[in-house]
Amino acid sequence: MRRPSARSSSSVSGERVMILSAGVGSGHNSAAAAVQQACATRTDIIEVLVLDVLQVSSALYRDVLGKGYFVLVKELPWLVEWGYDASDPPFGRRGPIDPWTRVNAVPVIRAIKRFRPTAIVCTHFLPAQLMASLLLRGVIEARTAVVTTDYDFQGLWLTSAFHMLFVAREEGHVELTALGLPPDRVAATGIPIAAMPDVAPVRDISEPPMLLISAGAKGGDYAVAVVRQTLHMRSPFTATIVCGYNDALRQRIEALVASAGDRYLVLGFTTEMPALLRRADLFVGKPGGLTASECMAAGLPMVLVNPIPGQEVRNGDYLMEQGAAVRCNNTATIGWKIDELLREPGRLQRMQAAAQGIGRPDAAADVLNGLLDGPFRPLVVTRAAQKTILTSSGDHFVATDLTGPSSLVRLVEQATGSTVALLRSEELGDLQKRYAAPDGGLLLRRDVAPLSLRWEARRLLRAMLKGDDVLPVRVEALSAHPRTFPG
Repeated sequence: MRRPSARSSSSVSGERVMILSAGVGSGHNSAAAAVQQACATRTDIIEVLVLDVLQVSSALYRDVLGKGYFVLVKELPWLVEWGYDASDPPFGRRGPIDPWTRVNAVPVIRAIKRFRPTAIVCTHFLPAQLMASLLLRGVIEARTAVVTTDYDFQGLWLTSAFHMLFVAREEGHVELTALGLPPDRVAATGIPIAAMPDVAPVRDISEPPMLLISAGAKGGDYAVAVVRQTLHMRSPFTATIVCGYNDALRQRIEALVASAGDRYLVLGFTTEMPALLRRADLFVGKPGGLTASECMAAGLPMVLVNPIPGQEVRNGDYLMEQGAAVRCNNTATIGWKIDELLREPGRLQRMQAAAQGIGRPDAAADVLNGLLDGPFRPLVVTRAAQKTILTSSGDHFVATDLTGPSSLVRLVEQATGSTVALLRSEELGDLQKRYAAPDGGLLLRRDVAPLSLRWEARRLLRAMLKGDDVLPVRVEALSAHPRTFPG
């Protein structure tokens, strides 16, 4: 007997996509908006809802996570870096969601139940962790995607249950599959960004290079220092300075550059940023994940200043490794460094080509396609498997190096070839005793009284079946398949 599933109902009525973000900085919400924009390209999506989970949380919770983060960035950057590194190990946090977060998640859960999504896209790790808990408890059946928003993968984004995990670059895919994650559940799509103008860059080589200077999310004294140093440059250039909603900063910079004539254009908030990115020759600012992705999609190399310790420093490392950026570690040398870059024959053009080569303008659409056209059942990573991944990562082992009871195995749905569970080999005992099939695989069933199974096995079974009464799976050892690399 087969129960009616969410898969059959959504195919008839259309997809209802919910996009969950968290307004810690602007990048996560910008990625959510990009995915929302991409939803319009698919005819099977009938409704879309974007929700910033912090906006429906308590004011205290919102201030601690949102405003508190930027206070730490400004006053205690070393603590931000320590926190990033401390939360980097995969599955370093394996327990349940803490009570404070659980209480603040109640409005989010209510919104999910009201909207009844068939697919959920998470552009921040907070809702991603919550969705994993809801999947394992059977509260939701929606296909769930985790979409990272920086070039380096951080272990905090790795959850115990999801359908697809989208990372920014191929190295993240290699890293996760080396840890044991199945290749069919991880995709390197790039970071979702808003659609770029469908025209070629309109850079006029007869005109002096145009600098696009961004004051960043908060702006302030550092942005003023950057602009001041460009006043000392010897190379011909023009500059457009974007100050966002910071009117006080805009006025300070306007006063600073007033004597430079029409060389500088100072803007507040603008909706023309995509066109500015396409028209500029060099971007000067912080390497946030979304900002960097937008620049790369526009073929716009970057001069990196004042990166936030942790994710932005790592973003910068990647861009410099690819030849698409240079970094200024001292405000006193910013003008000199840009001058050197502009004066070296062919260097700016080489950096523009490098930026164009790593740009992923279609990332938002690729995320949607990968989720909606991807696996129907979630991937579940048991707590024992999570512990093994964490331990082996700390010991510098990859999954295929593991042997014995602690080695990892995958349960693969026979009908689709999709991996539905990652567990430790010693955990197979309970399942084999009850569900062993003649072909050596397992015939998982929705039993009337599965109480003889351990709690972890019951939770695993519920998530894998997802509305069906029977599920044939085969058991695969990771060592049976050598790792393959792209190209």
